[in-house]
Amino acid sequence: MIGRSRIRGLPSRNSQCFRCGLAVSIVYKYRRVEVVRHIADRKAAGRCRTGWQWLLLLKSLRRVLTRVLHPPLRGCFFWYFRAMDKQIKIISSEVLSDNKYILRKVNYEYGERMMQTREVYDRGNGAVILLYNPIAKTVILTRQFRLPTFMNGNPTGMLIEACAGLLDKDNPEDAIRRETEEETGYKIREIRKVMESYMSPGSVTEILYFFVAEYSAEMKVHAGGGLEEEQEDIEVLELDYERALEMVRTGEIKDGKTIMLLQWVRLEGVL
Repeated sequence: MIGRSRIRGLPSRNSQCFRCGLAVSIVYKYRRVEVVRHIADRKAAGRCRTGWQWLLLLKSLRRVLTRVLHPPLRGCFFWYFRAMDKQIKIISSEVLSDNKYILRKVNYEYGERMMQTREVYDRGNGAVILLYNPIAKTVILTRQFRLPTFMNGNPTGMLIEACAGLLDKDNPEDAIRRETEEETGYKIREIRKVMESYMSPGSVTEILYFFVAEYSAEMKVHAGGGLEEEQEDIEVLELDYERALEMVRTGEIKDGKTIMLLQWVRLEGVL
């Protein structure tokens, strides 16, 4: 490292280690990366390594891994270690609205860029489930009015989607069991988590947990339709699976989470 700093023409200068407080000499610096050498005896410094030293070790590890890994994986490691170079600092967070959920205006610095501003909507996390019948080759979906879609090109505001809801401080499995019984009327037994996803990461904090479960006629305990106290008016649909896929192709089903689960069933060969 000392030889490299000389090649770059960077003279060594004295500073102080932010971890142990002992005197150090900066022997290499590139942008925000500094490599230091303790001026004091190594035993006095103990095993102290600054954060930038560890960072440089990781950068070196990246170079080794990208040589030995299969080519499609190299970019993954490159971006992972590159992301570790960035320093994220929240400057301020202002609540713009908290009527039901929380909308914040956040000012932050990312890496060497100037301060940026984003609005972040926090409505909690949610869960979604696709019920399927492996014998009849059918799935259970719902249809209900969604105001945001009505305000953005959906003339009726009605949307066909898989059963879903917010966690409301429950764990994902308990929450989706509750929502399934409330909306569809089915009391399911075994459920399977298949994935989780940020559905709108540019502005919404929500993580959505995806589940699937088998259903049969004997699991039906009531008509479903949602809760009156929550002003839900939900129509329960039992559709042939192939018909549901065709509705995706024709645009009758436009809900992202529903499309993801229908495609998952096809990819996994469940139906």
